[in-house]
Amino acid sequence: MSLKPGQINRTLLIFIMKNMLLLPCFLLLAACAHQKASQGFDSEFDGGKTWAELQRQLPAYPKAGNLLPFDAGPASENLHYIDAPSIVVGEDGIVRYTLIIESPAGAMNISYEGMRCATGGARDGERLQILIFKFHITEKRLYAIGRDDKTWMRVRTSKWEELEDIPQHYAQRALARYFFCPANVIVRDEEEAIQALKMGSHPRVLQ
Repeated sequence: MSLKPGQINRTLLIFIMKNMLLLPCFLLLAACAHQKASQGFDSEFDGGKTWAELQRQLPAYPKAGNLLPFDAGPASENLHYIDAPSIVVGEDGIVRYTLIIESPAGAMNISYEGMRCATGGARDGERLQILIFKFHITEKRLYAIGRDDKTWMRVRTSKWEELEDIPQHYAQRALARYFFCPANVIVRDEEEAIQALKMGSHPRVLQ
């Protein structure tokens, strides 16, 4: 059975109107999903929970047998490691991990951090955007520092910082570029991040 031109236009119009009615429902579901995902570790870290409560969500203190070395570039002679069991790829779009930096003299700097891959960033207090497109900026956040007694100490000031603006974040820039945020896309899960570290680089990185 063939449709006349008038019938085709009417059928198409009905199809479009039905989909327009469904659009608000999809947007509402997406907003709810985003809100649920954002209520993760960061919201609890910034909320009213005590440090004792938050420490239950922190990874175990790193052990030598679980450390994965990575190349952080020529900026430093330090050795750099990620504690494999500490890696978490959260539903809130944040990769959390324990970073270990060892100096040539053997001193260890241990930190528990989070990384947001290519967020819509802000510079000088003003969000940069062109129409619906935004400049993408990868950020990191320091949550806790490892102490000599193998416990975690909460940092006094914990905020998101842009990697490109702070020279001391050279190790995190390497982590973002080659392992956790290759091509500005977050890894799917912990296993993908671990495999990238073991291989020395994520396959998605342009050589």
